[in-house]
Amino acid sequence: MLGLSLVHRYLAPDETLAEVLFGLIMALTITVGARLFGEGGQFDPHRLVLATIGCNVAWGIIDAVLFVLGGLFNRSRRARFHRALLSARNESDALAALAEEFDLEDEPLEFRAEDRARLYEALLSLSAHAKLANPHLHRRDVFGALFIVVLVSAAALPGAVPLLLFNDPGLGLHVSNWMLIALLLFVGHRWGRYTDVRPWRAGLIVMLLGVCMVLIALILGG
Repeated sequence: MLGLSLVHRYLAPDETLAEVLFGLIMALTITVGARLFGEGGQFDPHRLVLATIGCNVAWGIIDAVLFVLGGLFNRSRRARFHRALLSARNESDALAALAEEFDLEDEPLEFRAEDRARLYEALLSLSAHAKLANPHLHRRDVFGALFIVVLVSAAALPGAVPLLLFNDPGLGLHVSNWMLIALLLFVGHRWGRYTDVRPWRAGLIVMLLGVCMVLIALILGG
């Protein structure tokens, strides 16, 4: 739990679970593909382990770079919005821009129109006195990116271990696939604990969706 709390300093719970889920789906796609498309069902377990871990590491790095770029993009976009807000022709235009930027109508909590109006007026007042800083790389970007690489890469290990432990490659691959599917259920269950959905229902939904995404990837790319 200490390690998880450290991760959550730099990644939100949904980001953490999404990265693990992504890594599991990537690993499962490779291991299921090895069974379905292997020549005569034969494969080299050591090469499959290297392929699974290598693919997850590569995609972890790619996802980490996109995470950093996304953070810089969002901060730059907010800075541009703030400048546009200050240069609005009148208060009505500024309030309309705030209402569009911070739309509360789709939130699970229903706010009265007058309460939303007061919130936008308060935000406009704060914006007038706020100091605009140039967007730059943050500590969260760097550590968040590192944790993304670790999470996506580590998600391949549960599927790789059985391939190395069992003398029978077919049995090891069978255990590997079911272990990854079980972990999809576990991650979904954890996801449900952060939401208003029952954990076991969330787990089953995530597991089924994960398996479906694996099958889609294999059908379209196999």
